[in-house]
Amino acid sequence: MSTKELLNKNFQAIQTQIQEATSSAERPADSVKLVAVTKTVPTDTMRDLFALGMKTFGENRTDVLVKKQAELADLTDIEWHFIGNLQSRQVKSIINSIDYLHSLDRLSLAKEIQKRAEDTVKCFVQVNVSGETSKSGFEPSELESTLEQLAAYDKIQVIGLMTMAPIDATEAELHQYFKQLKELQTIIAAQKLTHAPCTDVSMGMSQDYPIAIAEGATFIRVGSAFFQE
Repeated sequence: MSTKELLNKNFQAIQTQIQEATSSAERPADSVKLVAVTKTVPTDTMRDLFALGMKTFGENRTDVLVKKQAELADLTDIEWHFIGNLQSRQVKSIINSIDYLHSLDRLSLAKEIQKRAEDTVKCFVQVNVSGETSKSGFEPSELESTLEQLAAYDKIQVIGLMTMAPIDATEAELHQYFKQLKELQTIIAAQKLTHAPCTDVSMGMSQDYPIAIAEGATFIRVGSAFFQE
């Protein structure tokens, strides 16, 4: 099977799973946005995915993102998502060339974005719902005060919350973590904050995105499921 055939097969399988998961949750299929996580694949493969209709790509390293954006500059309607940990010193190199940031995990990063951004940046606030010490992000108990402080930064629009579940989480634990993030998002959205409409939830990866959809994900970040044989 060629690379293009494999990509087409996997893309169709992912779309089918999204349709099944949204249907089971009594949600429309278009209520979930699929982000193809392409951090490990070359731009030729991304071009093949683009030709299949995939135009939303997620990267987690600033140097790789910059290189790929240059190589794919002719594909002008790609939507770029930065999904990895963003160091403050790297903000200036990418913040004006991405459409979404999924990893706003500290106030010092918000301060640097405010300093460097030319326009408003759509951001997901990262929340550590599992309490893992190895995970970055705000604790759920910090969200209220964090959002109050983010109101001072007019270059940041908090469109939603993001989390990463532990890689060894059980199915029951996944439901718990994703449900908790959705509940937090709903509480914030109800406040109707101008700077933080918080209408979206970014959660779920290749191994757990159907569960994330069941619990209310609106953005899923899928990588290996696109490329594995």
